[in-house]
Amino acid sequence: MAQLPLLTVLCLGVLTLTCRSQEAAAPAKPKPCNLLILVADDLGYGELGCYGGKDVPTPHLDSLARDGVRATSGYVTCPVCAPTRAALLTGRYQQRFGLEFNPGNAQRAPADYGLPKDQPTLAERLAPAGYATGMVGKWHLGYRQGLRPSERGFQEFFGFLAGAHAYRPAPRAGASDPVPADPAAGEPTGPNPILRGTTAIAEPQWLTAALAREAAAFIERHQKEPFFLYVPFNAVHAPLQAPASRVARFPNLEGKRRTFAGMLSGLDEAVGTILDKLAACGLADATLVVFLSDNGGPTPTTTSGNGPLRGFKAQVWEGGVRVPMLLRWPGRFTAGTVCDAPIATIDLAATMLAAGGVKAEGLDGRDLLPYLSGASKEPPRDEVCWRYGRQRAIRQGKWKLVTIDDGPPQLFDLEQDLGEQRDLAVDEPDVVKKLLAAWQAWDAGNQPARWTRR
Repeated sequence: MAQLPLLTVLCLGVLTLTCRSQEAAAPAKPKPCNLLILVADDLGYGELGCYGGKDVPTPHLDSLARDGVRATSGYVTCPVCAPTRAALLTGRYQQRFGLEFNPGNAQRAPADYGLPKDQPTLAERLAPAGYATGMVGKWHLGYRQGLRPSERGFQEFFGFLAGAHAYRPAPRAGASDPVPADPAAGEPTGPNPILRGTTAIAEPQWLTAALAREAAAFIERHQKEPFFLYVPFNAVHAPLQAPASRVARFPNLEGKRRTFAGMLSGLDEAVGTILDKLAACGLADATLVVFLSDNGGPTPTTTSGNGPLRGFKAQVWEGGVRVPMLLRWPGRFTAGTVCDAPIATIDLAATMLAAGGVKAEGLDGRDLLPYLSGASKEPPRDEVCWRYGRQRAIRQGKWKLVTIDDGPPQLFDLEQDLGEQRDLAVDEPDVVKKLLAAWQAWDAGNQPARWTRR
């Protein structure tokens, strides 16, 4: 082989050294954002201080509104627990895969009940991207082998599988107080042990505090790597139970309301424990935090109130589907922002995946990051739809159309009538026609319910 001229060799050597120097000087790839979802159970729209609540201080939850975004039109896609969770974790309307109702307990639920395996969870999408994935709390999306959290992408799990659980400490593995049925959701009762992975354990703490402890421990263990942590509390779902010392903080309240106040105060303190752990690990600015309720409050059952909204849990009125929803990501979201545009739980999955740098197709949800960061002025969605048995509804812009059983469609202007008291269907027939057509087009992409409530 012919030798290269000396000048050429010298130039190539300099070029090689320059390239290596540039590689060494190149900035390190940014660490993926940590992702944290906190879910309250049956917490009404009007309970938190930042949503107008007066009689139960919620300073830690209110801090998320102060330091981030408070959504005033945050919606769940179902007015009860399990379907909402299915939509939250998949980014798809739950009717797309037939999970329309709560299942009841493991003893009475259909044998194949659960989130279908062909519907990947956030954990199943994020784990291959290098995320540590953990869940602490209430699952409610499958009881049997192959359908439990540790088999749906969560590398660590502490919690329970069914829809309700007692709060008192469990003195032995699998022990628990009987949990009364929830009349608003029609859920029967049954055994529902606390699990670590798939093993039943004894739990010495009140459950809300125990869940906070486990969530904080997960953050501590995984502070050096990107993580996704899903914390669906069972507070403030029935049964109404709280430590006497906590209930005693509310001497001006009585009966159910006083116990509920103790439960909500405990939930707020538990959220504070988790947020404090993020701060102690230096992760507050590197973590996208989302808090929401899984549906509206069942006010007659627990006193959990929905403020100015009509209706309760298990209804498609605003009181059943509009929920407190808070998002915090320092440096990306302006502190104290109020988002009046409609957003939905299906959007949260799309947003989390975008924040984690994970691409996903086939989602109904939309990435909220451009809108919430101020990069886009265009609201992420104009339409939210509901189908819950014989209850149907759609919101487009300011208009909401509701049909209950075989009754006529009812139309409401939510900008002027947040409480859904003045039916304008007769006055606005063209709007009714438009919304009915839009709802039918949406429903055409859905499946019949695969299971009915038992």
